[in-house]
Amino acid sequence: MAVSGMGGKPEMKNKNQTRWNIDTECIHGGSEPDPTFGALAPAIFQTSTFVFRTPEEGAARFAGVDPGYIYTRMGNPTIAALEESVAALEEGTSALATASGMAAISTVFFALLSTGDHVVSSASVYGPSRVLLERDFSRFGIQASMVDTSDTEILRAAVTDRTRVIFVETPANPTLAITDLAKAAEIAHEAGALLVVDNTFMSPILQKPFRFGADIVLHSVTKFLNGHSDVVGGILVFQDEELMKRVRGVRHYLGGTMDPHQAWMVHRGVKTLAMRVRTAQENAGALAELLAHHPAVEWVRYPGLPGHPQADLIARQMAGPGSLISFELKGGVEAGRKVLGSVELPALAVSLGGVESLIQHPASMTHATVKHQDRLAAGITDGLVRLAVGCEDREDLIADLRQALDALG
Repeated sequence: MAVSGMGGKPEMKNKNQTRWNIDTECIHGGSEPDPTFGALAPAIFQTSTFVFRTPEEGAARFAGVDPGYIYTRMGNPTIAALEESVAALEEGTSALATASGMAAISTVFFALLSTGDHVVSSASVYGPSRVLLERDFSRFGIQASMVDTSDTEILRAAVTDRTRVIFVETPANPTLAITDLAKAAEIAHEAGALLVVDNTFMSPILQKPFRFGADIVLHSVTKFLNGHSDVVGGILVFQDEELMKRVRGVRHYLGGTMDPHQAWMVHRGVKTLAMRVRTAQENAGALAELLAHHPAVEWVRYPGLPGHPQADLIARQMAGPGSLISFELKGGVEAGRKVLGSVELPALAVSLGGVESLIQHPASMTHATVKHQDRLAAGITDGLVRLAVGCEDREDLIADLRQALDALG
């Protein structure tokens, strides 16, 4: 893998396209046999610093004129391999791995926003992302408008002459509302703003935001990219190298860099990404059908159900409906508690994208820090249950969920 620039950033071989179909790219991207020993798996360079052969080489690296590594906070070969892999999957040119998904989000906001600037964000967004903007960045004179970005006219009306970033999750967390990325990019760029897309829910297998005009794509790699509920991390992907360098400098000084062993674990997870995403999606479709026809269910939201109001957009923008389902039971919060406590296979836990199914109650868990009225305005009702479907046997999942629903009477 070639490296260039201060900190040893990988020089992408594929630029805006992968060499292979995405299933192959997941397995081989960022991986080359070790040139010394021939090891098939990438090496873990578990080091804090790198030795310079001469004083002149050290000075040249710090000046940014000699490619190579300096200090792991600024770059590391193991981390670079993961960055190259994910950048290729997202059809970007470069990527920056971070210590967590929230480190990725906070790094972007620190890099792109100044006092007096304005952000437009999906109202139904991961709770800490919203709280970061409303509670912490507001202290520095940065204003945030949390709106229904799935409604293009509402999104357009929220933009001001001070808007610098439009930040969207699509599908949204946890309502699964779909934002039209091409329209969002058009609105952002007309205003001189950047479109930042959290693509965690879809992964590069099911959605490619750069194809629709996104400027930065980010992931909590804790979720689908790692896929095994054993690593926390984030990543930012770019097509514009100058924008990447702007954000990279902020990441260096904030210090939210991914650890080499952490990067190695995520890179290993990426190799099975396509298989896991498709298996979980097939399972989710079956569970969504069960929920849609069960008498105990008040409503169910899943992009793959027939008659979805945004079916045309889903077909145009997404390669599949994913594996997240939101639903509410006719008994409201109390019925939801009973189901949460009755299912045997889905673990009662937050997060998503692992091989295991997880079930949780956003109003009291992931979105508990969001004000009650703001949650309701964003469509996050008190009785909403979010089911992140995993890769267990489909018939086992169906039988388990059915027995929990049937027990409601």
